[in-house]
Amino acid sequence: MKKRALLSVSDKQGLAAFAKQLHELDYELVSTGGTKRSIEEAGIPVMSISEVTEFPEIMDGRVKTLHPSVHGGLLAKRSSEDHMTQLDELDIQTIDLVAVNLYPFKNTIAKEDVTEAEAIENIDIGGPTMLRSAAKSFEDVTVVVDPSDYDQVIEALKHDQLTHDVRRQLASKVFRHTANYDAMIAGYMTEEPFPETYTVTYEKVQSLRYGENPHQTAAFYKKANEKGASLANAEQLHGKELSYNNIQDANAALEVVLEFSEPAAVAVKHMNPCGVGVGETLYDAYTKAYEGDPVSIFGGIVALNREVDAETASKLKEIFLEIIIAPSFSDEAIEILTAKKNLRLLTVTMDKPEGQTHKLTSVHGGLLVQDTDEGSLADAELEVATDREPTEQEMHDLKLSWQVVKHVKSNAIVIAKNDRTLGVGAGQMNRVGAAKIALEQAGAQAQGSVMASDAFFPMPDTVEAAAEAGVKAIIQPGGSKRDQDSIDACNKHGVAMVFTRMRHFKH
Repeated sequence: MKKRALLSVSDKQGLAAFAKQLHELDYELVSTGGTKRSIEEAGIPVMSISEVTEFPEIMDGRVKTLHPSVHGGLLAKRSSEDHMTQLDELDIQTIDLVAVNLYPFKNTIAKEDVTEAEAIENIDIGGPTMLRSAAKSFEDVTVVVDPSDYDQVIEALKHDQLTHDVRRQLASKVFRHTANYDAMIAGYMTEEPFPETYTVTYEKVQSLRYGENPHQTAAFYKKANEKGASLANAEQLHGKELSYNNIQDANAALEVVLEFSEPAAVAVKHMNPCGVGVGETLYDAYTKAYEGDPVSIFGGIVALNREVDAETASKLKEIFLEIIIAPSFSDEAIEILTAKKNLRLLTVTMDKPEGQTHKLTSVHGGLLVQDTDEGSLADAELEVATDREPTEQEMHDLKLSWQVVKHVKSNAIVIAKNDRTLGVGAGQMNRVGAAKIALEQAGAQAQGSVMASDAFFPMPDTVEAAAEAGVKAIIQPGGSKRDQDSIDACNKHGVAMVFTRMRHFKH
């Protein structure tokens, strides 16, 4: 008896060649709907699934392969005498190879005008069922879900090398594929922000040379149908391959620059902003960011929210940078920057993703899930707590410092003046320690500057240090039992202080 192959695919890539070679290997082909028509048009003999089931395809094709003649032929254990006897009694033939890929649910829901009815109609039922049956029976059945595997399977069949291990690998790919498919459906259908099970799926973008350190292996994955500003959507125009740490730092830079609507430049080192500037032009913004910390920016990542022009590119070229991120680069800018062969140039849209997104953090054996921190001054309940109110310029700088401190590792302090940061204190075990680092970095420029703190002051020591350095205004969440001590210290030194009633911890 001939071996039998069942082919039913949405993606017709490579189908005709695959079917032809199976036919030449003496497989009897069985197919459905559009797949069958494609095979026939290629001049290859093929049976209809209805000839196997002796039952018509019904309900616009919703029911065609859900039949014992199909699943019995897939699930019967060839090593079981009882199973094989039952097949003989029921006149069911075994199916030895299955090539199935599924209705394009991912592509359907990616369409802007998709309706729920259209999405639901593209939820495949028979396909995943056949795939799972075939994969469960990988000891006896070869199952192919990815057209890129067709050639491998044909070569293995030709040389009698379709081993147990090969069939098992193909089966494991099937279960990953159906899990991915179901996760996308679950994500589309689920409205609860934190359901009883949290199912997510990501698709591999690339393998990485190594992880955070050379002894760690790593890969980069992308969320299915992710839209908007994301490193996963970036196009690399130039430079060597991105590393794990590059991607982490670039993401941090992107998150900061997305805070600004005016021309802005952000320099990041080790996932903390080291210089941020805004201006009337991109050149002006980058110059301010560079001057914010000309030491730390060396070997860093720079993100910009406007097209990079030749003038800005020439300025960027003056120092060693790992990555430059922007929505676009002019032809002149590309010519200037590609003179540095290892400098990575990435284009990323600056459109923020619509709707609330989740931040995922792994812990040993578990996952923390929270809303991303979209809080801004527009959402804050600003309250001037001191006798003196900030001047218009001070309030302008306080806003910038608050936009930046949100993205600095806690405990975090940011010193700013005249549309740029002057000093950043990040990741310290106490707040006054973070303030001392930021103030030391700012140096004499701290005179007349402003300070932002990601969380409240438990004691007045941070205010005292700021006042001594010449800081004239402070923005912080407030809410400490000892707020009054800090207010009193500000009033003593003539420092204005604004409470936001919103904190920005970043662990």
